[in-house]
Amino acid sequence: MKLFCGLAYRKRVLIQKYLCCGVACALMSACMSTKKITYFQPASRELDEVVSKIEETYTPRIKEGDILSITVSSLSKEANEMFNPVTQILNYTTQTVGTIAPHPVLGYTVDAAGNISLPMLGAVQVKGLTSKELSLKLTAQLQQYLESPTVVVRIANYTVSVLGEVARPAMYTIPNEQITLPEALALAGDLTIYGKRKNILVIREVDGTRQFARVDITGRDLFNSPFYCLRSGDVIYVEATSGKLTATDRTYQLAPIIINSLTLGVLILTTFLK
Repeated sequence: MKLFCGLAYRKRVLIQKYLCCGVACALMSACMSTKKITYFQPASRELDEVVSKIEETYTPRIKEGDILSITVSSLSKEANEMFNPVTQILNYTTQTVGTIAPHPVLGYTVDAAGNISLPMLGAVQVKGLTSKELSLKLTAQLQQYLESPTVVVRIANYTVSVLGEVARPAMYTIPNEQITLPEALALAGDLTIYGKRKNILVIREVDGTRQFARVDITGRDLFNSPFYCLRSGDVIYVEATSGKLTATDRTYQLAPIIINSLTLGVLILTTFLK
């Protein structure tokens, strides 16, 4: 009887030690510094509420290979249908099929000479213009054909790609032609806990060259970076920390040991409790 009580006491002490160790580990993890994962940290506490001037945002200009969505409105319905063939195709697809399957981007493609071809107007030079500038240019040229024309131009293939340690890696189409790096990461569902916030890679193609830049989103210097405002075709890649790789390796290594240990523990407890 004394032997059984002694064994039971030692078991309780052992279980209490394991519980204490588990609680201590949990508290240590909770007390870890959040400095590595907090965004937009100031250089010092005194600068936390400093007001800074917002720089002029990036305005994209039309280039070769861009696909332009051009919508012309006027008082003439027939003229509208002539200048908006893409809209007619989409309407026909919607009415006949019911749902629109994934399809290539539709619009007016800018050729190697920087032109697009429009009904009545023929070839129109668009390279180097902004969407607003081209809207004004087309509105002026269509005055002789249409009554009170209104033209809306958008770059239909304005996209950014977000890859790596984010919740929803994908290619995203940007309808308003303006997006910042934080906004793109927000579209992708933010970084996972394993994403490197101090070393985000931005890949950009400019004038036939490919640029690679590293961006730190934990500091406020991000807002002064030339890669804060993204451009069409930019690729954002978030690397995984070594902690994820280590945790994955340890999981695969320790899983059999943990399972065997738990099985052995259950067998021992079952034997003592009989």
